[in-house]
Amino acid sequence: MASKSVNRPLSPHLSIWKWGPHMAVSIAHRVTGTGMATVGALLLVAWLASAAAGEEAYAAFAGLFTTEDGGLNIVGYVLGIGLTLSFFQHMASGIRHLVLDTGAGYELKRNKLGAQATFAFSVVATAAFWLYLVAGK
Repeated sequence: MASKSVNRPLSPHLSIWKWGPHMAVSIAHRVTGTGMATVGALLLVAWLASAAAGEEAYAAFAGLFTTEDGGLNIVGYVLGIGLTLSFFQHMASGIRHLVLDTGAGYELKRNKLGAQATFAFSVVATAAFWLYLVAGK
């Protein structure tokens, strides 16, 4: 069956929409959720496998993230700070979506401010959390 050329409206695409903080928050929410699930699952499986393989394997796994005195090494800090930042960003974005689900916050100025606030909160909360952890030693 031959298709006829019909003048139908085009779906909006990225060349039409102006990039805004609300779009970045939406994408960051998906990326942080997927990233935390993926990294968390891989770490859990590696941890369980190393624990099941014996004491040497577990020590090798723990040695990837810690120093001799029990502190974190650079890999531990990068992974820990990255997961913490992802957690706080995902949480703040989820709370923002909860507020939007009530019908509030759709005004352009308030929506943009709320989106920017999720990024600011995640950075501040991550810094405060890690300062608390490091200062507590």
